[in-house]
Amino acid sequence: MMRAIGMVLQAMALLVACTSLAGPAQAQPFVLAPLPAAAPVVACASLAQVDLAAVTGAATTLVAKEVSGQQPYCAVTGTIAPAIRFEVRLPLKGWTQRFLQTGCGGLCGSLRIEANKASGCAPVTDGSIVLASTDMGHQGMDTGWGDDPQKRIDFAHRSVHVTALAAKALIKAFYGQGPRFAYFSGCSDGGREALIEAQRYPDDFDGIAAGAPALNFSVQNSFHHGWLAKANTGPDGTPLLTAIDMPLLHNAVLAQCDALDGLVDGQITDPRACHVDPGTLLCKGHPVAGQCLSAAQIAAVRAIYAGATGPNDERLEVGPLQPGSEMEWIGVFVPVSAKAPLMSAIFAGDTINHLLFTPNPQPPYTVANFPFDAAMHARQDAARALYNAEDADLARFAGHGGKLILWHGWADPHISPINTIDYFARVGRTMSEAARDKAVRLFLFPGMGHCDGGSGPNDFGLLGALMAWVESDSAPQVLIAKRAALHKHDRRGAPEGPPQDEPKGLPPMMMGPPRLQLPPRSRPVYAYPAVARYTGSGSIDDAANFVAATPARLDDIADWIGARK
Repeated sequence: MMRAIGMVLQAMALLVACTSLAGPAQAQPFVLAPLPAAAPVVACASLAQVDLAAVTGAATTLVAKEVSGQQPYCAVTGTIAPAIRFEVRLPLKGWTQRFLQTGCGGLCGSLRIEANKASGCAPVTDGSIVLASTDMGHQGMDTGWGDDPQKRIDFAHRSVHVTALAAKALIKAFYGQGPRFAYFSGCSDGGREALIEAQRYPDDFDGIAAGAPALNFSVQNSFHHGWLAKANTGPDGTPLLTAIDMPLLHNAVLAQCDALDGLVDGQITDPRACHVDPGTLLCKGHPVAGQCLSAAQIAAVRAIYAGATGPNDERLEVGPLQPGSEMEWIGVFVPVSAKAPLMSAIFAGDTINHLLFTPNPQPPYTVANFPFDAAMHARQDAARALYNAEDADLARFAGHGGKLILWHGWADPHISPINTIDYFARVGRTMSEAARDKAVRLFLFPGMGHCDGGSGPNDFGLLGALMAWVESDSAPQVLIAKRAALHKHDRRGAPEGPPQDEPKGLPPMMMGPPRLQLPPRSRPVYAYPAVARYTGSGSIDDAANFVAATPARLDDIADWIGARK
């Protein structure tokens, strides 16, 4: 049995080349068909004078300057009234008529362009694509912006849309022509933004990648995170579970469920088949941290696996976190020590008290007194209509040839992958499965955390697969995911400081637990519902030794209180 490993919290990904696949053992580098390069027809500085008011529907100020380097570009930064900041990067040479806009995670509030999952994929890596992003209409992490109704709208959907319109107008002004293909890629809230675009503004992009989408935003940041924080808080206000308890629990889950897919490899192919009994870890005598669990801790674990539930056993969220995700709980709702805050409590408190209701609750809610019931769910209907990306009718997006790739890690501690599976299934029910499968693919990554990290392979060529699908109608059937080696630290239990290979300067509640040695690994991840099955020979860390298998069909549409509205 593989021993437990810790979280990988680095924001950067060790990305792999984009691939197409004739078979799991024959992954070949994919090269997009070349498009004629277009040169600028005006000077970069002149873009500052472009009037975008008619395009964006609001006053817009611009600043334009050339940025030198290996891949020089014209950087245009701007503000769309009242406060939507955006940036567009236009190559000074060799632009190949493609445009990629990237999403923003969390509650955003900062402006940065992150084209992840693109290593080896020209045109992103060779600088021949236009890039853009936005801060979603507010600055900083303080949720006081939620007191402004317009900024709620800007965060919910307007910022991404008007940024796309502004970017396309600047592209046309600079090159004398618009983009031939437009793409959007984001994860977490960026995944929600991606689905918002497909649903509300289906003509903005030709190809969209939505990772771990926070599509049920109102529920996600209230019932979900609030429940996790409450479940792990004892009567005295201190956490019941801390980082030192997680290796014990995770190893117990693997002992019970790792072999269900026919291969003991330290990851669970489909955690829905895993029914964990944490009672096996009950302390026989006095509780010893990291060696057994108290009755209160076991109750907390059961509540976490159950998910947010009302007093009449009504399910208040689409689905709970999945078995196998335990090490990823650390730093989210399981702190590294009893004195560290629970980030889930902060997420929930900020959203509940500043973003969901009008007027804001007075006095403010805490996770201790927030009502986990059907009445509170009904009170969120207005926020649900504003923020959430639940609309399963993608006919308009698919109608112009739009392609959508959904992807999610099974070990995600922030957003249950059940949300994404449910959405994929509902799209099939709404459009017909045949129509959906012409426009939508879903990929689920065993052992992968939130957008990245975790013990399973989590680096894969996403953007190349998306572009190939849009531009040559080559639908992705498999993505080859890789995991770099994870290295051992000579520490046990909760860490006292950041490991050498983790980013320095992280707050204590975000430091991962000790990690143990795991070798590099590659695995094929097939389009849902297919899964990877070991052929029975060769290394289990080599994707070439796996083939596609289709498990028994499940009813993927969730039965929860929100589905009945």
